[in-house]
Amino acid sequence: MARGKVKLSFIVSDEARKATYKKRKNSLLKKVDELSTLCGIEACAIVYGPYEPEPEIWPTTCGVQRVLSKFRTMPEFEKTKKMFNQEAFMKQRLTKAEEQLKRLRKNNKDIEMKNLMSQCIKEGKVVHNNMSMLDLNALNWLIDQNLKDISRRMEAKNLHQKHIIGNQSQVQLQMSYVPPPPPAITSSKEGMSMVLIGDGHVEMIINNDDITQEKLFMDSMINGN
Repeated sequence: MARGKVKLSFIVSDEARKATYKKRKNSLLKKVDELSTLCGIEACAIVYGPYEPEPEIWPTTCGVQRVLSKFRTMPEFEKTKKMFNQEAFMKQRLTKAEEQLKRLRKNNKDIEMKNLMSQCIKEGKVVHNNMSMLDLNALNWLIDQNLKDISRRMEAKNLHQKHIIGNQSQVQLQMSYVPPPPPAITSSKEGMSMVLIGDGHVEMIINNDDITQEKLFMDSMINGN
């Protein structure tokens, strides 16, 4: 079972105050002992109480004197840098509580304005006529922020779509490009022609007229002899 939060105020009852003193004192000395043992630090405690004739110290008189002597030799700034009394401690807690309350109020106000904006969008008009000028300014600021956010998202989406379309067009142009065929190379020798027709293939073409003339010339030479 979880223990309830203790109210920090003076205990009026003498018996209850004495019992709380003994319980809290023993717990404090135990915590100092644990802190010193677990973390390997020098620590001491001196507790003055109305129910005991002498103050109770921890760990020993020599140990307390050693820690206090070391503390006194420190510069004044170092001694007071992290020093707290009851008043300073309560001021610190109060400041933290006020900051937390301020954040909670701001969050609640933001949620309230978002709900009000949703209702106004749904109804097509301002649904609360008794809104203060502060609330109207907050609602106007929230609407402006949402419109700016929508505009930024739309611009980013349009830029992304343009980038995709540009890449697609470039790919289509690359795929549709057909290189021109290489020029035909012809070579003729003794009545034969060689033509490069593509893909590295060569076709030989024989000229029939040249062959016929050469045959007639040979026949005439033979008959003449």
